[in-house]
Amino acid sequence: MKQTIDGKIFREMFISGANHLQNNKDLIDRLNVFPVPDGDTGTNMSLTIASAIRELDKLEKDNIEEIGKALSKGSLMGARGNSGVILSQIIRGIAQSVEGKKELDVIAFSKALKAGSDTAYKAVIKPIEGTVLTVVRESGDFAVKNAKKHKDIIEFFELVVKESNASLERTPDLLVNLRDAGVVDSGGKGLVCLYEGMLEAIKGQPIKLEGHKEEKAKVKEVQRVGTASESARCVDIEFGYCTEFILESDKIDSDTMRDLMLKYGDSLVVVGYDGVVKVHVHTNNPGDALQEALKYGQLLTIKIENMRLQHENQIIPDDEQEEIEKKEKKTDTELVNKSEGFVLNEDKKKYGFITTTMGRGLAEIFEELGVDIVIEGGQTMNPSTEDFMNAIDMINAENIFILPNNGNVIMAANQAKEISEKNIYVVPTKNIPQGIGCLIGFDPDSEADQNMDNFTETLENIKSGEITYAVRDTIMDGIEVKEGDVIGITGKKLISSGKSVEDVTKNVIADMIDDDSDIVTLYYGESVEEDSAREFAELIQEKFEDVDVELYYGGQPLYYYLVSVE
Repeated sequence: MKQTIDGKIFREMFISGANHLQNNKDLIDRLNVFPVPDGDTGTNMSLTIASAIRELDKLEKDNIEEIGKALSKGSLMGARGNSGVILSQIIRGIAQSVEGKKELDVIAFSKALKAGSDTAYKAVIKPIEGTVLTVVRESGDFAVKNAKKHKDIIEFFELVVKESNASLERTPDLLVNLRDAGVVDSGGKGLVCLYEGMLEAIKGQPIKLEGHKEEKAKVKEVQRVGTASESARCVDIEFGYCTEFILESDKIDSDTMRDLMLKYGDSLVVVGYDGVVKVHVHTNNPGDALQEALKYGQLLTIKIENMRLQHENQIIPDDEQEEIEKKEKKTDTELVNKSEGFVLNEDKKKYGFITTTMGRGLAEIFEELGVDIVIEGGQTMNPSTEDFMNAIDMINAENIFILPNNGNVIMAANQAKEISEKNIYVVPTKNIPQGIGCLIGFDPDSEADQNMDNFTETLENIKSGEITYAVRDTIMDGIEVKEGDVIGITGKKLISSGKSVEDVTKNVIADMIDDDSDIVTLYYGESVEEDSAREFAELIQEKFEDVDVELYYGGQPLYYYLVSVE
């Protein structure tokens, strides 16, 4: 009989649980209610717990309280998507409950599970039953209610895991969308996997990681792309690409990095501070420079500009140009002396913007609308709390607006807001058209709170639709869907299914348009040819004569068209 959990077992429990969750990542992803190709609950929970384990690996001693703090910190910063944020809050509650404990008996362990449930519920403004919150609550309540009946940890936790599975199986009874889709809640399944893995570790049979390549959302500073007419200018530039990046590394210092970068070009500036190195170099082979840097750590930001396309007529005298370069170098040097970390601009401005999107075309649209940082992510790869924190640290502004552009990203953005000491506003944009609409309506002369009120009104007036393909057979909203069908969605409702992208898109637009509609905007994805998109836009204009139709290249993966109606 095993009566207590010590620090060593506590560590092994979470490692085993994390491994079991990560091993079942793909299965959990497939439990998406919508049959769309971007189910990401398993990915989000997997990456969140992986971040927690990385932080845990830094601890040498098996102290329960310190293990809890490490897991809480790692999961908090690595949290992705709603499921990842909720998981981080569950771990946070457990960590707080075990503070000061050297061992956990059944009673203490049950209270920790209940604390995880309570903390997660408090973090969600409107908890929805039939989700991971239900599974963690019911299993936590069961644990506390039955703890006094057991002395054996293994026997007790076996019953808790059994109850968590039973709770998971009941989730379709609480959410009609789950029942209609024929699936259990994906987040709940992820939690059960965590618990099952923890149980195996207590039994002395910890689960091993089968091997997954960890993905990371990339934070990019957006840049303006030069026009073709500029290509004839500055052809005498020896090194055509201005390349800047920030490397996070404990393996290399700025002096060594400077020596390595010398062979790639000129105008080299390398500065470092507290495990971070910033590099500026003019080169003809930016990819080679980046590959060299990747040998020593991870890239936090990347910026590459084609100077031959970018610069207009060079009329600045050489002496003035040298003075500008001196100032640029001075700014880079001063950058690392700031205790707050790297920022993109020296002088504090009133407003800064961070947004999330997938697709180069959409990123360029956001840049043109004044966004400072675009975090590459959204569908399939939700940015983490840490991604938002890194972006926040790079903007020197009195007020910073975050536009998540995805309902599954808002919680991570809000978590970053709570951690940051800066003045952060999270605009609850759930899709790309909402994000673009808010930026168009932004008034730089108004105060931040007034802009937030304006954003709220904007969100109410924009209708959005998405055209993608189905990854499984299902019946949803009374519509039969076959795997591979083109499907059109508005909000949380399936509008149309068929074999033709154009027909489904027309059906979605027809559903969205009413007598008050003025503009239909189409953003075509990476799999749609420009000529086809233009022909389709013309057809839509002919069919709906009373509205104006606008077409833009979005370049988004997975989604043929993103549609907005205003």
